Amino acid sequence: MTAQAHMIATVFGIGHLRPAPGTWGSLVALPVAWGLHMLGGFALLAAATVMAFLLGWWATAVATRGSQEHDPSEIVIDEVAGQWLALWALSWPATAHGIAIGALWPGWIAAFVLFRLFDVWKPGPVGWADRRGDALGVMLDDLIAGAMAAICVVLMAGVYHGVLGQ
Repeated sequence: MTAQAHMIATVFGIGHLRPAPGTWGSLVALPVAWGLHMLGGFALLAAATVMAFLLGWWATAVATRGSQEHDPSEIVIDEVAGQWLALWALSWPATAHGIAIGALWPGWIAAFVLFRLFDVWKPGPVGWADRRGDALGVMLDDLIAGAMAAICVVLMAGVYHGVLGQ
């Protein structure tokens, strides 16, 4: 594996932290997402998510080439991309409505917990992507988990702000 692929796949070595390297990858993604949002709003976070996906796909393919293990635990770039996608549910409305991203802190917690839940549990399409057994599947299962978490965050916000009138 090249040094660049290793650096990207493990997110600068975060993937070597134990226990639960995927959780560490998701945790690291949070302050970076906050910084990206502060620097460029939703557009920058969205662009960074796409870039993380594309670079992660390449790095994962390089890192797993010739290995029996299609998704080694130290590869956490997929968690970063998925967690960032889950946070789109906060970044978009914050950017569109001029809301301070920090004011949406309950959504940050929900996005993190839901993303980790879907990533570990692997319901429906998340499990399908994971079973592909290739680099694209490694990346897709986390993006799908992130999308599911984002949808749940939006639904929870709708219930809280709409139905409950808060």
